[in-house]
Amino acid sequence: MTGLASALRSLAVTGAAVLLACTGAVAAPAVAAPEPKAPREFVALDSVDRTILQEMRYTTAHNFVGEPIDGYRQPLCLLTRPAAEALHRAQRRLLARGYTLKVYDCYRPQRAVDHFVRWAKDLADERMKAEFYPLVAKERLFADGYIAEKSGHSRGSTVDLTVVRLPAVPTRAYVPGEELSSCTRPRKERFPDSSVDMGTGYDCFDTLSHTDDPRITGVQRANRQLLKGVLEAEGFVNLPEEWWHFTFKPEPFPSTFFDFPVARRSVAGH
Repeated sequence: MTGLASALRSLAVTGAAVLLACTGAVAAPAVAAPEPKAPREFVALDSVDRTILQEMRYTTAHNFVGEPIDGYRQPLCLLTRPAAEALHRAQRRLLARGYTLKVYDCYRPQRAVDHFVRWAKDLADERMKAEFYPLVAKERLFADGYIAEKSGHSRGSTVDLTVVRLPAVPTRAYVPGEELSSCTRPRKERFPDSSVDMGTGYDCFDTLSHTDDPRITGVQRANRQLLKGVLEAEGFVNLPEEWWHFTFKPEPFPSTFFDFPVARRSVAGH
């Protein structure tokens, strides 16, 4: 009986295909699945604090991959509300001292992390090496911890950021194909950034980016400690390997990695 039923089903499918071909009928198009939305605990940072600068690098080609990253639909910082409100409190402290925060990246969808992983496995693509990982062999990016298959950013309470002295001067636009300068060089020789001097550029894959690297001294060390101190006072924890990377604790979603796109519609109505 099973074989007969299978044969009848195949005959029915074949007959339907012939009928469509003869009549010119067009099959209904497949309906695309709707994009996932953020949980109600997520907000756009500018709905909590409009004074924090946003320079969202992954919507542009000025990053270690060299192209806009999957999932970044708009240059927008999305975070869990507790993390956004903690940044607002830190910002008030900095404004009183003549500084402002500037965010480079906030919530990061899993599809963006997957994009990083694909890029890291393509050893032939080194178009941005001269700026972002000049002293690291690309085949070492996984082993050395610069690239991973999961990121705390995807949980929504991690942010990459810096400090800018007021009045803020916008960072000039990156021109794809322009000559690159190592992120480890002195500030005047690196790609220009409105940030105070932190000793390296953002997303610099080098041990010089370690927050307490002993080679970072003087004003550069003071600037790192300013950022760290202001954020730690509001519940953020620094990743020791990256002076720019902080996670708000306790995280509302400590073990959930989201994949909704970075777009205002992902938090519409929150």
